[in-house]
Formats: sequence, structure tokens, C-alpha cells
Amino acid sequence: MRLLLFILGICVSLVGTGQRAEAQNYPWCAEYSGGGLGGGTNCGFVNFAQCMATVRGIGGFCSENTQYTPPPGPRPQRRHPN
Repeated sequence: MRLLLFILGICVSLVGTGQRAEAQNYPWCAEYSGGGLGGGTNCGFVNFAQCMATVRGIGGFCSENTQYTPPPGPRPQRRHPN
């Protein structure tokens, strides 16, 4: 019984130390036509070519994601005098 509680405690602590999930943010969206049934949207494309390769043959078009915010750039390095 003690071994079971010990293993359970380890599992709980491992789950608590994981990274939190965040939504992905990509700059291009595929708008699927879907025929007469309506379509869908997938804003999971890194570049325009990737988006176009997806909609080619199934119908639809690509547009820029209006909700996209680029990640922050690298911080400038400060030089320390020696």
C-alpha cells in the first residue's frame, strides 16, 4: 500500500511540473469552400505556399490570419566593459 501511494505521489508531482498548453498562432489561414455545405477555416500554416498546397485540389483559398501576432524577437545583447 505504501508503495502504491509513493508511486501515486511521484505521478502527481510529474504532472504538476509539465508545461502549460498554449494555442498556436500562425500567419496564414486556409478557407475551405466545402461545396453547398459550407466550409471551414484552418489557421495553422507557417507560410502561403504551405497553405496553398493544402487547399489545392479540394477547393478554397488562403488569407492572412488577422489574429496573428509574431513572437517577440531576441533581446539585444548588452556588452559589458572589461
